[in-house]
Amino acid sequence: MARIAVKVVPGASRTRVAGRYGQGIKVQVAAAAEKGKANQAVMQLLAETLGIRAAQIELIQGHTQPRKVFQINGIEQAELEAKLAGLQ
Repeated sequence: MARIAVKVVPGASRTRVAGRYGQGIKVQVAAAAEKGKANQAVMQLLAETLGIRAAQIELIQGHTQPRKVFQINGIEQAELEAKLAGLQ
């Protein structure tokens, strides 16, 4: 399993990976930060970006904060880093 730090900006005009943010990534989601909608949107975006199922992603830290940590099941940390290497 691998972990990734994510800085989330909810309520954006579009959902996208904005690029690298420190050791993690920054994402913008159109969903509002209410009732877990933004968290679900981030997990779906991560799944699409990494080419995995959303069920493999688990939010383990920062449920109500902009800075979150997700656990990615089924891939190793080195594989995750390789997939993120192309992001600016």
